Amino acid sequence: MTSSQEWVEIARDVAAKLAVDAVERDRAHETPYEEVRLLKDSGLVTLLGPAEHGGGGQTWETAYRVIREVARGDGSIGQLLGYHYLWAWAVRLVGTEAQIAAVEELYTKDRLFFGGAVNPRDSDLTITEDGDELVYSGHKSFSTGSKVSDLTVLEGVLEGTGDHIFAIVPSRQEGIVFHDDWDNIGQRLTESGSVTIKNVRVPWASAAGYVDRKFQPLTYNTLNVPAIQLVFTNFYLGIAQGALDTALAYTRDHTRAWPYGGDDKASAGEEWYILEGYGDLQAKLWAVEALVDRAGAEISEVLHAPREQLTPQRRGELAVLIAAAKQRASDTGLEVGTKIFELTGARASAAKYGLDRFWRNLRTHSLHDPVAYKRREVGAYALLGQLPEPTWYT
Repeated sequence: MTSSQEWVEIARDVAAKLAVDAVERDRAHETPYEEVRLLKDSGLVTLLGPAEHGGGGQTWETAYRVIREVARGDGSIGQLLGYHYLWAWAVRLVGTEAQIAAVEELYTKDRLFFGGAVNPRDSDLTITEDGDELVYSGHKSFSTGSKVSDLTVLEGVLEGTGDHIFAIVPSRQEGIVFHDDWDNIGQRLTESGSVTIKNVRVPWASAAGYVDRKFQPLTYNTLNVPAIQLVFTNFYLGIAQGALDTALAYTRDHTRAWPYGGDDKASAGEEWYILEGYGDLQAKLWAVEALVDRAGAEISEVLHAPREQLTPQRRGELAVLIAAAKQRASDTGLEVGTKIFELTGARASAAKYGLDRFWRNLRTHSLHDPVAYKRREVGAYALLGQLPEPTWYT
């Protein structure tokens, strides 16, 4: 059986391959079929899948580290893998034991890749009943992983009720139309464009977590938000680490010392402001990594424990810790993405080096939900002892 560290090494190998032509692929903005094939061929897509079906049988603690490593080579592909892990785990968050067993065997044996048409800022998909089937229809502005996915997670509200129902369906079917309208400045290869859902039919038996058409809620069901917020945090950190790696390599090979400072150096490696700058960025990233790893270890323990054991108190504490990690990864990552230009020099701004992609990638996704609200959550906990209530973003 492959160990946790060996999986991280596999992820590093994948990241190294992605980094070779990351600039060219970012510029081409093509659907990442080959990149997802690389994730499948490496086995990373089934990292969390049951070992008896050929999966890695690993924990979320390892999955978070793997996401980070892949993002170090290509932020878009790190995001795709992180979303895939969350959607593959969705059945464990809300499904019945029978549904969990069926979905995990299906995606693990065939190395299937997940996308999701779940965007809370849009109107929910409408679900109508037709005998023993549910019929989903509507439109979503974002559907990350759309065209490269094998399975899509749908979420909607049953007509005439307030009941939200998740279901997993094949991505390639007449009733699902993915639109080629993802044209943002960063995370260009995530295929996060809009999707139209029209009369997609799902058996009532496949409604996640429903027994006799009734849902039995658990606090564990609400872990989807803290879990994916930490997915975000890890690929933010991976992007920032990749930015620093790339800048350091450039400086070693190309950056020149400044000859007009009165204390002239022979090389950039002797230039005090360059050493000070890289030292500051590296120290900050190490600090973020320690906080992120702590959050990963703590939520992983909860995600793999019996679902009935999770209390609202523990869930809230985890949400606060992850909010703290996310704000630090976002802020530090954006600082790294900007500061590296001061340390690499004017010629490093040439488009062929693609150093701008790191800032663009971080800036784009860090707008997913306001980081200011994460600071507020941490502040309310520190000052008032308040825990955030579960929402679509908390």
